[in-house]
Amino acid sequence: MSRRPPVPKRKPKPASPAELRDAIRDEALRLGFDAVGFAPANLAPEAREQRLQRLGEFLGAGWQGDMGWLGERTEQRADPQTLWQDAKTVVSLAINYAPPTDPLEILRVDERAAISVYAQGRDYHEVMKSKLKALGRFIWDTYRHGLKVFVDTAPLMEKPMAQMAGHGWQGKHTNLVSRRFGSWLFLGEILLSVELPADQPESDHCGQCRACLDICPTQAFPAPYRLEARRCISYLTIEHEGPIDRELRPLLGNRIYGCDDCLAVCPWNKFAQEARETALMPRPALNAPLLAELATLDDAAFRKRFAGTAIKRIGRDRFLRNVAYALGNSTSRDDALPAIEGLLDDSSPLVRGSAVWALSQVAPEQVAQRQRTAQEADPKVRAEWREALVTRKAHE
Repeated sequence: MSRRPPVPKRKPKPASPAELRDAIRDEALRLGFDAVGFAPANLAPEAREQRLQRLGEFLGAGWQGDMGWLGERTEQRADPQTLWQDAKTVVSLAINYAPPTDPLEILRVDERAAISVYAQGRDYHEVMKSKLKALGRFIWDTYRHGLKVFVDTAPLMEKPMAQMAGHGWQGKHTNLVSRRFGSWLFLGEILLSVELPADQPESDHCGQCRACLDICPTQAFPAPYRLEARRCISYLTIEHEGPIDRELRPLLGNRIYGCDDCLAVCPWNKFAQEARETALMPRPALNAPLLAELATLDDAAFRKRFAGTAIKRIGRDRFLRNVAYALGNSTSRDDALPAIEGLLDDSSPLVRGSAVWALSQVAPEQVAQRQRTAQEADPKVRAEWREALVTRKAHE
């Protein structure tokens, strides 16, 4: 049997740095990215030191909370070339995920759950990763330049790099703001081993505006451009693993996964256009679901409902903790109380403790007759019952 001759390797296509940059930009836009920018991977020493100083101040204040990984590999976070010494250019890619409606409207409907816009569709990591890999294949197959692809998977400071590449600037809420897309951009990066012409960095256009700082329910911004993550609702409902501090629970409202307040209020959003990536569009099951319904989810139902979304990664117990707090903040007692009662005997101590607090808020007069302190084995849940009895007495 005769064998087919091997397919000859494609020779790299010759291109000048400017031609290569333009070809990458055109292909990225064809793949569905909404913005493409180029920046040098070798930071000036003063810029590198400034990044390290800002990160050191954040970590020194303990504002990272449970996110201990932020204190690891700090040198690499400050400079892409310490992550990969062959890097010459950062290609910063962005996808617009602007919502079709105002995310703040759901906060007035407290029997329904407020889920952050970014988490209502398919997990953006997967969407971004598939497009980045496709762009990486194009670069390698056509031009044979070395590269590495990143989407929130390595110690890279994505927002400062996006600013260097001209996408926008880090606003007073520390998130990226774009004059074209407002506050609604997902970011990913490709490090290239070839030096390409850089785009003009974006400057700060926040001016005297304080809208994002003033709207924060938990006052998580000790100063403009400074975030104390331990008070941020996004951190509390997603990253924080245990019970949330009692003083902060009423401030969560009906937010059960993330918070869009500081993003949604930004005046630059008036220029944003609705997202065009269909995979990121809200799933009906995640668009303002009833809290009482979510409270009935067991582990299998949770996994099925949130398969392929960012929500799945926090697990059922942490998710139900958030739902219980939201039920405790609900003014719809007739809907909230049965759901809370169903969680009081949950298998998870985290969920049980959250349900105890919710009961003390919605029906404090029922705490004494429903308390299970004697048979409760978990010390944190017993403590929640004791605090609930104190709350009951305060309402008498």
